[in-house]
Amino acid sequence: MQHPYLSTFLAGAALLCLSTAGQAQSLITGFMAGKGHGSVVFTGTAERYRNVFLVPEKVDAVPIYREVRVSSVSLFANYGISNKVEAVVSLPFIQSSGRANKQVLDSLGAAYVNTRSGLQDLSAFLKFKVLTMPVGSSQLDLLGAVGVSTPASSYQSKADLGYIIAIGNRATKYTTVGVAQLRTPSGVFVMGQAGYSVRTNPVPDAFVADAKVGYAGLKLYAEAWASLQQSSSKGTDILQPGFTGLFTATRVNYTRVGLSLYKPLSKGVGLVLGASQYLAGRNVGQSTGVSAGVSYNY
Repeated sequence: MQHPYLSTFLAGAALLCLSTAGQAQSLITGFMAGKGHGSVVFTGTAERYRNVFLVPEKVDAVPIYREVRVSSVSLFANYGISNKVEAVVSLPFIQSSGRANKQVLDSLGAAYVNTRSGLQDLSAFLKFKVLTMPVGSSQLDLLGAVGVSTPASSYQSKADLGYIIAIGNRATKYTTVGVAQLRTPSGVFVMGQAGYSVRTNPVPDAFVADAKVGYAGLKLYAEAWASLQQSSSKGTDILQPGFTGLFTATRVNYTRVGLSLYKPLSKGVGLVLGASQYLAGRNVGQSTGVSAGVSYNY
């Protein structure tokens, strides 16, 4: 039987480690909250990068800004509409800061500042359990999800190098995901998901995928995860032919790995911790991030 706070484990884990452009682990997990159950998670993330994966090679300093630091506070909530249907929402507030010299910024004009901040994108998903079947002594669950993400504030992302530290790409994204998860009686699980995200404006559409292996027990939840994005070829590359200064039109590919932990503290309340690292990418910073948060399950 699924423990009612198990969804909180993954709610916290799914929200860890937001990046400048809002890239993250998928908000969709292989666990269902159950009818009338849900969770609310508040997470803080700190991230920094100096190296940037550009084309044709990685560079060792962010153009103009040298280094970028990103901090965010995120709200995540899920609710079981039924045992087979679940609603998921998230909303982050992000601050992105560069380390450019003041003299450099002053010489470039008013569009160049060291800090941009604001509410980023509101995301909402509906998740469905399609099939549950035994595989030996284990259980295989197949799920699907559809969702939309859209800007929650008037933050800007213009065709100017000063917006390399923009907090998002101001696109509305429509995403469909399929999920398969195998759970063993010991609490070990393996999850894989893949989907496609259609984006508005000049932001390239993208194939997205996630994989996890972990342990979900009564006193501890732990997982190792990997996340992948592969943008369509219609995008441009930073500082390459065809680039107009609009970062949102670039092909953003990445491979990211991380660890997430959840520890219950008292009935309904728990602590979530996480860390992540970009291993490879295209038009994205090689950032390292750490996260901590608190969750409440009901």
